[in-house]
Amino acid sequence: MTINNTEIGIIDADLLDNGTRHPNLALMKISAFYKKNGFHVTLLENYIDIDNYHKVFVSKVFSFTNFPENLLTRENVQIGGTGFFDDGGVNLADEIEHSMPDYELYSNYIKKRLDQGEPRQRYVDYLDFSIGFTTRGCFRKCDFCVNKKYDKAVKHSPISEFFDPNRKYIYLWDDNFLASKEWKGILGELVATNRGFQFRQGLDLRLMNKEKALALTNTKYHGDYIFAFDHVEDMALITHKLEMWWTYSKKPTKLYVLVAYDSLDENDIENAFIRIEVLMKFNCLPYVMRYEKYKESKFRSLYIQIARWTNQPRFYKKMSFREFCEANQKYAKNQNHICSCLKALNDFEIEYPKIAAKYFDLKYEDVSKY
Repeated sequence: MTINNTEIGIIDADLLDNGTRHPNLALMKISAFYKKNGFHVTLLENYIDIDNYHKVFVSKVFSFTNFPENLLTRENVQIGGTGFFDDGGVNLADEIEHSMPDYELYSNYIKKRLDQGEPRQRYVDYLDFSIGFTTRGCFRKCDFCVNKKYDKAVKHSPISEFFDPNRKYIYLWDDNFLASKEWKGILGELVATNRGFQFRQGLDLRLMNKEKALALTNTKYHGDYIFAFDHVEDMALITHKLEMWWTYSKKPTKLYVLVAYDSLDENDIENAFIRIEVLMKFNCLPYVMRYEKYKESKFRSLYIQIARWTNQPRFYKKMSFREFCEANQKYAKNQNHICSCLKALNDFEIEYPKIAAKYFDLKYEDVSKY
């Protein structure tokens, strides 16, 4: 077999396994670099013909993404990403890292999907957004986070490095933007693009102050503001920051709520509801993030149902958790059996009636003080 030394293959393993709504930024930069240097780059949609390529770059973000293990021994295959390495692996060379992403990498793939009748909304991240990092790093080094390579947030790249003026919006993968001393100047760069933008990793609400709140709320921010409320021990600080935040912003605000990390018992369930109640008071949307160990808990099903409730605002804003579970039972195909949602609630309530009585009937419209 003759290998064409100008052929480069790109494999987005997440895309080939479960599918993903997010393009892989590292792969787009690799593609751009090699195209610039005269190579022909192809996004591969299977693992069949990788021997035909001079090099094949494979990346995955998620550790649970399936990947043919026998490919790891191929000399022409190079892997990277947090799905393979806890810290993401070796950094891209600077000349690749600071390349304008190849926003056309996924074009043929997406066109085929759209021609097959899939909704365009599924691929807006591929089609409508410029993507990049303005800063890298975070000083917190949370145990559950993969971003521990840096001791602080540092300026990474100017907006011009990844901004495509033909795209409507910008989204950013910064680890902890508000921890950077450069935040104000970068925000000015974003405003100058006249594009809506958003920080997909969320912003560190604990670092919010009046200056930052005023600056952020006077931009064309796209979509919900996203923060995090990972630990119930931060309740006093988060409450204080939300009170300040609401003097400046009336836009929808979402906070990631980490569960199944500190423990897998009834205390973790209660801590989740304590944080949800705080967010209800401030008209905020919780987005429950289940740490992977939730599968080891006897409350595995309950974690799933809580996330199903909170992560769908149309239910969370209208129903208590109990009403949500009862509604699931009402629409169950087999009324002779209790559905998994109501069963999870019932089982927990029998064992921990005090916790259930305190939180399962909380309702957004009753709790909100706004």
